Amino acid sequence: MAGIIYLVATPIGNLKDITMRALEILKSVDIVAAEDTRNTIHLLNYYGIKASMTSYHEYNKIEKAQVLVEQALAGKNIALVTDAGMPAVSDPGEDLVRIAYENGVKVSVIPGASASVSALALSGLPTRRFAFEAFLPVDKKEREMVLEQMKRETRTMILYEAPHRLVKTLRLLMQVLGEERKISIVRELTKLHEEVLQFRLGEAVKAYEEDGLQPRGEYVLVIEGISNAEYIKEEQREWESLSIAEHVTFYEKKEWITRKRCVWPPETGECQREKFIKHC
Repeated sequence: MAGIIYLVATPIGNLKDITMRALEILKSVDIVAAEDTRNTIHLLNYYGIKASMTSYHEYNKIEKAQVLVEQALAGKNIALVTDAGMPAVSDPGEDLVRIAYENGVKVSVIPGASASVSALALSGLPTRRFAFEAFLPVDKKEREMVLEQMKRETRTMILYEAPHRLVKTLRLLMQVLGEERKISIVRELTKLHEEVLQFRLGEAVKAYEEDGLQPRGEYVLVIEGISNAEYIKEEQREWESLSIAEHVTFYEKKEWITRKRCVWPPETGECQREKFIKHC
């Protein structure tokens, strides 16, 4: 009989933030697959759990996933844990889940602490609809594309950031989203120095660049989206800024018009796109 792969949420700071069911699973499984065994061993030791451990991380995720799935097919029960929070969310575990399903292995979740949802609840910003962006991409072009998409996002947005990149990221956000956009900067969740700082982006950049506020600890950035009314206005502004040539290209891509219809004057019966653009 095949085993089960359990996705086990672990504490995001305070070691006491773990469920009884998670502890039971960690005690009972045959293998604990950890993002960093050196971190996970502290949690296991804290609760007196002895387990057979193996590493599963970004740099071995495909090869190791195949090994873990084979072990599950052989009847082993496996717990997947990340350094903090829920595995498989913005995490190499998503590949293990996919490969497990492809091979008919059952996957079960043991829910628990989540930095993104916890920060959202603390943020004071709208929580009904939100978009989780994790860390901004390292690649410049991809990062610019994501930031441009965030500019038009109406949902509350959630980002993770490390302390050494915090100021740079805040500056980027201010440049793209504007100085007046609200942000809640949440750090050290569930730890002794947990803190929520509420700013507008311009104020946040000033606080860190001019007022001496120092980045410390791991950060979750919760950013307000634009209102639906602002979204419509932004779309209208962009539409009105297009040249006639750009309008024609837009319609052609949508296949709402074809080159055969781009005729000026219409009685000539031939496609004269440049004249159409010039006169319309």
